Amino acid sequence: MANTYSQIYLHIVFAVKGRQNLISKNWKDELYKYITGIVINEGQKLIAINGMPDHIHILVGSKPNKALSDLVRDIKANSSRFINEKKWINGKFEWQTGFGAFSYSHSQLTNVINYIQNQEEHHKKKTFKEEYVDFLKAFDIDYNNQYLFDDV
Repeated sequence: MANTYSQIYLHIVFAVKGRQNLISKNWKDELYKYITGIVINEGQKLIAINGMPDHIHILVGSKPNKALSDLVRDIKANSSRFINEKKWINGKFEWQTGFGAFSYSHSQLTNVINYIQNQEEHHKKKTFKEEYVDFLKAFDIDYNNQYLFDDV
């Protein structure tokens, strides 16, 4: 797309199905490298990635040639397949349906990167559900609490 210039930063958040603690410290770095490869292969830029055993945060520099929902679908499908092929868990690994996506300006990137890198510290104070609802409220996103999460 010649002469197309953009600067779109998106913080993507999604959970393990049922918010189960399935992402192990033993293999999360390998998973994050794999997801980084997916994002790069989709022509996007991965800026930061981290998470907890039950969810993941990804900050991408997004180009307008890829729909966000397609990018997240590809990340989830391919990373689930990768985890299942590696047999890192007993049973079948799945991500929960849906995701959160929050846009930021270039001037906010350092704070967002720090937030993503310090997930362990944040979750000493609040649960993933509390964190996620705080994002929805901060970005003034309407939601129905009844359908917010696929509980097991």
